[in-house]
Amino acid sequence: MKRHRVWLQPLAVLVMTAFFFLVLYYGDNKYYTPPPYGKSGVLRLSGADLERKNPVFLIDGWLLTDGRVTDKPTYIGEFSNLQRGDLAVSPHGQARYQLTLCYDGAGRVVSVDFPQLYSGYSVWLDGVRLDRGTGSGRITFLLTEGEHILSVETSSEAGYYSGMYFPPALGTEGTLLQVGSIQGFAYASAFLIPLALAVFTLFLWRTGGSLARWFGLLCCSYALYVARYFVFLLSYFASFSMVTYWFLLQSFAMYVLCFCVVRLTVLASGAVCGKAWRRFRLLLIALPVALTALALLIPVLPWAVFVHGRMTDFYYAATFCASAFFSARSVKAQGWENRYTMAGCTVFGVGLLANLFFSNRFEPIRFFWQFEWCGFLLVLLFGAMMVSRSRRILKENEVLTNHLEDQVKERTKEVTQLLNERKAFFSDMAHDLKAPVFATQSFIEAIRRSGVGVDAELKNYLDQAQAKQWEMARRLQGLSKMNALDRIDGERVPVSVGEMLSEVYATHCGEAQVQSVYLIVKPPKQDAFLLAQPEKMEILFENLIYNALRATPPDGSITVSAWTADGKIRIAVEDTGCGIPKEELPYVFRRFYVGAGNRENGTGLGLYIVHGIVSELGGTIDVDSTVGKGTKFVMEFPAKAAGSRQKERV
Repeated sequence: MKRHRVWLQPLAVLVMTAFFFLVLYYGDNKYYTPPPYGKSGVLRLSGADLERKNPVFLIDGWLLTDGRVTDKPTYIGEFSNLQRGDLAVSPHGQARYQLTLCYDGAGRVVSVDFPQLYSGYSVWLDGVRLDRGTGSGRITFLLTEGEHILSVETSSEAGYYSGMYFPPALGTEGTLLQVGSIQGFAYASAFLIPLALAVFTLFLWRTGGSLARWFGLLCCSYALYVARYFVFLLSYFASFSMVTYWFLLQSFAMYVLCFCVVRLTVLASGAVCGKAWRRFRLLLIALPVALTALALLIPVLPWAVFVHGRMTDFYYAATFCASAFFSARSVKAQGWENRYTMAGCTVFGVGLLANLFFSNRFEPIRFFWQFEWCGFLLVLLFGAMMVSRSRRILKENEVLTNHLEDQVKERTKEVTQLLNERKAFFSDMAHDLKAPVFATQSFIEAIRRSGVGVDAELKNYLDQAQAKQWEMARRLQGLSKMNALDRIDGERVPVSVGEMLSEVYATHCGEAQVQSVYLIVKPPKQDAFLLAQPEKMEILFENLIYNALRATPPDGSITVSAWTADGKIRIAVEDTGCGIPKEELPYVFRRFYVGAGNRENGTGLGLYIVHGIVSELGGTIDVDSTVGKGTKFVMEFPAKAAGSRQKERV
């Protein structure tokens, strides 16, 4: 049941497109307009004929004179060139079209438009030449009651069009201006909309891939194809020599457009069709090359123009067959783009049939030819496919992003829970191990003091056990410090550097005096603020000054100074102690690293904690030391504006 429903959409598109082309045939067709009609070289006009909303199209009643015939009755559009079906005769040369206008009405100013004359031309009225050029022309004159002889002389040497193939339009200036304005707006839209879509695809080249690039090429080729309107429009005002050979660019644009249609159908189908595509691709490339060669050989080989026309029809049919084939493959592959490819194939097929069925019987008054409508509809269809594709990609990205955010939140929750559990575990472990560790140390010390049965070997074992116990006690002390630091949580607040250094002095000056060490504090000249947690800053200075006190001999000094520069706050802690060996400096901030001279009392966590707090605040810390002269730690923090009440969660 579902497979049958797949074909309902192309069937609906087929009906709507066929109805659309029928409406065009009866509503916008120069060949389906009411009389007057010319006959035997005469066209009879009345004043009422010039009052209609449409111009009078001079289709019938012309007398043709060329190298083979004289005053042969014909209608404009009956033959595309002067060959007129005789393949042994050149399609080019000189010709004259003549029509007598018999007007019965009041005199008025009228104009005659001659569209798309691929030949050089001269327009004569009553023996006076009013216009000459190449491309499109217009004459304006006073139409008075009576007979007026209108003649058009053409001369061509190249191309597959020659003579006058497109019917002229006769009417007042207002009527022709209205019709021309509508047609100009239509062609401007058909030119600019595809170019805008082509620019739109530039932003999809990374995400849309080959599909976006081929769609962009489709839009550009269609814009080039409809540009012929503006090329001939320019020839109204100036001689435009490239008009004669514009048919080559127009044909090239149509070949590229057809190729893009098939390629887009292949890419959108999602079917595996490598061999079939390679065969069609060879055909769709070889035919345009042969057609271009034939177009250039038309002046030399008269029959080339006939073969060119039949091969062009075959090329369009081959393109339709290729797109239909790959659209059918897309149904089997059940790709979501198949509704667009099948609709595009249907439009292309209906346009092809309309072009063949209405050949020499249709020319638009205000809008486009059938193939131009077909190309425009294809551009819109594939444009809708690209928009739909982009929306699907954005929606999928949004779903993936939301899913990723949910995963990140879930993983963050798990990691946070794991960290909390780890903190609790280490806290409990440090608490539970502290008692047996210190009890073991007490037992070892008791055995050592009693001296009962303690020989040299046992004393050695006791020394080793006591060293291991001190190492374990040191590690437990470090764990206690880390757990105490982890429990500090809350907001960061602006901290005055001057007040902070005053508290540092008040807290540690007593310890320094006991050890006969001078503690000197130098606040910044102008107070500054940093965003921090006061409790952690206390731990930071406690570790730095504690290490300095242990390293500084009596009568030495510890200087804590602060200053600002380049929007940064710099704080230095400098002592005159024993210093740190040069080879140990790269490792002093490592966790559990203890220098050779501090292994009895150090935990290896003080400077590690300091480094962690500085990094958490977005700062840096450097150390400089000379053995026997002292050590200097310099910290740099980002400054906050004075008086700022900004707070951050950590």
